[in-house]
Amino acid sequence: MKLKIGTRKSKLAMAQTFIAVNEITRKFPEIETEIVQITTKGDRVLDKPLSYFDGKGVFVGEIESALQEGDIDIAVHSAKDLPLSLGNNLKISAVLKRGDPRDVLITRADFEYNSQSRLNIGTGSLRRRVSFARLYKNAIFSDIRGNVDTRLNKLLLGEYDGIILAAAGLERLGITQGNRYKFEFFGISEFLPAPCQGIIALECKKDSYAAKIAGEISHKPTQICFEAERFVSVNIGGSCMTPLGAYSEMVGDTLTMSISKDPNKIITGSGNINKPTDLARELISKL
Repeated sequence: MKLKIGTRKSKLAMAQTFIAVNEITRKFPEIETEIVQITTKGDRVLDKPLSYFDGKGVFVGEIESALQEGDIDIAVHSAKDLPLSLGNNLKISAVLKRGDPRDVLITRADFEYNSQSRLNIGTGSLRRRVSFARLYKNAIFSDIRGNVDTRLNKLLLGEYDGIILAAAGLERLGITQGNRYKFEFFGISEFLPAPCQGIIALECKKDSYAAKIAGEISHKPTQICFEAERFVSVNIGGSCMTPLGAYSEMVGDTLTMSISKDPNKIITGSGNINKPTDLARELISKL
């Protein structure tokens, strides 16, 4: 039996796909896998900010089409990039163990700054802009596009004083230390992540053989958090141009969660791990 795994071509997308493939083959060594690289609209159009596109899904549409047409069996996504609604007859069949959910400021190793510095920060995320501005009052912001390597090169060339990226992506690429960069990791409470940040999602056709296989490798604690945070994103309408943050974690038999549409007002609560969307709904009502 062979499963075709669809993904974007970037180094990060491929790294995440290898994680998924390793999980499948560890659980099902008899299954052969083939990685199918797909170019999305977001990969082709690099001269426009993400706000130019109509909401999320700019990195997903072509991959979902390949799923629906049977060209691939499983699609690998960064969960935070999922559109608010999935394609017809498609579902998230599994999520893998969450990586580091934090955001990271990266600067050149020789660049000195403090909380009063006038920093030019590269990010296209409104959430990151408003959160960073709370910590660095004199910061200004510039749009930035491209994969992780492209953004880091722009930083080294001096186009920005700093860039903000997801810690999980850097971790998966092995870029969390070195002599060219400095890394400032933000705490969850001071810089609430995007919903589902750090989570890898596997999308399949409903009721397919691939969906059953994927379901067998889903990481249950991460799945509970994914359901809660995904509910927030879908019901508030999260996008790169919405400063929406959400983060949840399991503490024993309790699910704790924080959400925000404004970094100055973070709503926190806890609830039953078996009813993650109930907690999400309750917190939304308090925003």
